[in-house]
Amino acid sequence: MSFDPDGYLSEISELADAKIDIAKAAIALAGPRLKRSSYGKYFHHLDKIAAETGERYAALIEEGSADDCGVRLAALKYVLNERHGYEGDFDASNPDNASLIRTIDRGKGAPICVAILYEHSARAQGWDIAGLDVPGLFVCRMEHKGQRVVFDPTDGCRILEAADLRAIVKSTLGEYAELSASFFEPLTKRDWLVRMQNIVKLRLIEMGDYAAALESVERMRILSPHEFRLLLDAGVLYAKTHKTVQAINALEDYIAQAPDVRDRRDAALLIKQLREDSAKM
Repeated sequence: MSFDPDGYLSEISELADAKIDIAKAAIALAGPRLKRSSYGKYFHHLDKIAAETGERYAALIEEGSADDCGVRLAALKYVLNERHGYEGDFDASNPDNASLIRTIDRGKGAPICVAILYEHSARAQGWDIAGLDVPGLFVCRMEHKGQRVVFDPTDGCRILEAADLRAIVKSTLGEYAELSASFFEPLTKRDWLVRMQNIVKLRLIEMGDYAAALESVERMRILSPHEFRLLLDAGVLYAKTHKTVQAINALEDYIAQAPDVRDRRDAALLIKQLREDSAKM
């Protein structure tokens, strides 16, 4: 099928968050870096796992299961974990594990990517599911008729109680860290996608591939044109790739929007340095 990733991201950039197809957008974000020219098999796979989830859920209900979060989670686990074998990949050096395309190719990916497949399959049934960026692990939350479960999509849909979440947070932030209500605020779809793409960006920077990291940021800016923080990323990476004029323009736009005076000051210092360096050339 013909699919223009950047064109699609531009089309959805002003959509209400609830109308964004997060899985399709994630494929659009991942495709160009991987030089994909054909996307049909990925969209077919998304349709397949959604249909299989619905079929499994219907079968469980017909067998007499109560329609609760447990049976819905069981349907998701059967399809995504048991049938298709999706699992977590925690290799922090690999930018591909935060790519939905490579997650589908390999059957494993970063939790934030695997969670998108669960979100997609659940939303196709009309179920209430959200992503939670708990420090140390990206998890999902499902709600139905007053019932709420938090589960780990990379660990066989293991249900996480407060004690489990507290242990995860402490292992990441230190032994004195405690659960915060902010950890249970569901991410918007745009934030979910930007955070996923940020993982790719940071790993490309660590590899020294600033041009590819810049392309990643530019694609995020198509999706989320009003996210002023991306202007700082763009400015720094334009500077790293010797695009001084673009760097200064991005940083000036960032200063005009950044609310924190310290952030504005740091960006202004970078602009000053860029101009001084340019004058020496």
